[in-house]
Amino acid sequence: MQTVPVLIAGGGPVGMTLAKLLAGFGIRCMLVERNATTTRHPKMDITNARSMELFRKAGVVDQLRAVAVPTANNFDVTWITTLAGHELHRFRYDSVDQWRERIVAAKDGSMPREAPMRVSQVEIEPVLATAIKAEPLVEARWGVGFESFEQDEEGVTATLRHTETGVVEQVRCQYLAGCDGGASNVRRGLGVKLEGTAAVMPRFMTHFRSDDRALIQRFGQAWHYQSGFGTIIAQDDVNTWTLQSRFPPGMAPEDADPHAMLRAFAGTEFDYEILVANHWTPHLLVAESYGQGRVWLAGDAAHQYIPTGGYGMNTGIGDAMDLAWKLATAVRGLAGPALLPSIHAERHPIGLRNRAGSARHTDVRVQVGELYLHYGERLFALGPDGDAARAECGAKIGALGNAENEGWGIEYGYCYRNSPLIHGDGSEAPDDPFSYTPTTVPGVRLPSVFLDDGSALYDQLGPWFTLLAVGVTPSDAILRAARRMGIPLAVLAPSDPWLADVYGRQMLLVRPDQHIAWCGTDCAAPEAMLRRCLGW
Repeated sequence: MQTVPVLIAGGGPVGMTLAKLLAGFGIRCMLVERNATTTRHPKMDITNARSMELFRKAGVVDQLRAVAVPTANNFDVTWITTLAGHELHRFRYDSVDQWRERIVAAKDGSMPREAPMRVSQVEIEPVLATAIKAEPLVEARWGVGFESFEQDEEGVTATLRHTETGVVEQVRCQYLAGCDGGASNVRRGLGVKLEGTAAVMPRFMTHFRSDDRALIQRFGQAWHYQSGFGTIIAQDDVNTWTLQSRFPPGMAPEDADPHAMLRAFAGTEFDYEILVANHWTPHLLVAESYGQGRVWLAGDAAHQYIPTGGYGMNTGIGDAMDLAWKLATAVRGLAGPALLPSIHAERHPIGLRNRAGSARHTDVRVQVGELYLHYGERLFALGPDGDAARAECGAKIGALGNAENEGWGIEYGYCYRNSPLIHGDGSEAPDDPFSYTPTTVPGVRLPSVFLDDGSALYDQLGPWFTLLAVGVTPSDAILRAARRMGIPLAVLAPSDPWLADVYGRQMLLVRPDQHIAWCGTDCAAPEAMLRRCLGW
């Protein structure tokens, strides 16, 4: 029987990111995916700034940028009557190039290290697959499905099945990560239930190719074109698009006509080629437990959201980072009894918070839909009455806002409150899902800045723990305690005087996931402090 420290069930973005991060920590792993190849299904279209920070930590950010929408293109969201009709309201958002200018210029910690990225999962997965195939510590196996497991005090025995031949094999691992999607066999094996609302509303997806940019981009380049008929997502701003539609009342999924839906959205005939068309059902669900013992969940296995806000995969990338450093610590023999249970303690509240955010954004979409119904045919009328209706409706859409693409607090302002690993309860950390306020309250993500020499402070953090000293001398006692305990600890003491305004004049212990575990000007019991950070 083959043995491996960590077995990852599921080869989507979350599973592959986990594998890449584990390799970065020097941990050998095996990844199995029942499908023979990466997905060709357009499942998502935004990678938020926090995920991009973590992809940078994984060493794949440049490769991902290379397959994304060009950095000069905007992230605008526009509400229209039809493509052939009128634009009602446009929410304008910076391009990656403009984000980068603001990121470098900010000296207050208010900006992320990385700009967000417009890219389809169809493009993300091959990049991640190439990256993990190049890692000697990763054994990546497509066409091999995870079926079941049994865990004991010493490890986990997993049963795998080769998709093409049906051949069954068993693998022994120290730890099992369930990244195997919404129908997760790992979650089922744990006996964990999903809580929340299933089958929120039926949707229909039409993925198509069209070169008719004169029509589709008639109001100018944008990321989302939205109307009462649904949303067209610009996958590459060139010729690949996805229409997400609601079902007309009373229509059965099998009766849906993607051609009719495309024509209704466009408001005219146009040339296109349908690539994929199918109905699907979004959910608002979170697992009651993220795992136990040696088996833990991440991604869709742990939570499933309506795409409003893009919190599905992006929340999963945060899960992958959390599992990666904690499983790596456990494999190295440094983990205390509270380390792995902290996966649930830290990530489950984030899963619930992001589910609530997705639900709020969906409610706003419903309100916009009601506006379209209220104004009805007046939105399409010619002359002063039509102009007045469109102006009034557009103003009301603008007043409702577009928080689903402005949830900076959700994206990178979250705090691991009441974590057994954090020195503090996080009660002083801001908790606004829509805005981000830099703070160094233990439990939050370290605020990111660019230093006066042009380098990013994030890029100077160590791969494991980092003791960041701002305006004070790094504690020799903490460094000695880390050496005695065998904890990899880098020291960073930047000299830029204005950093004290961002971080305070203090030391901050930064975890491998860039969250602050402890801060202070002195540490009377450094070994006890470090032990707590490792779950003792």
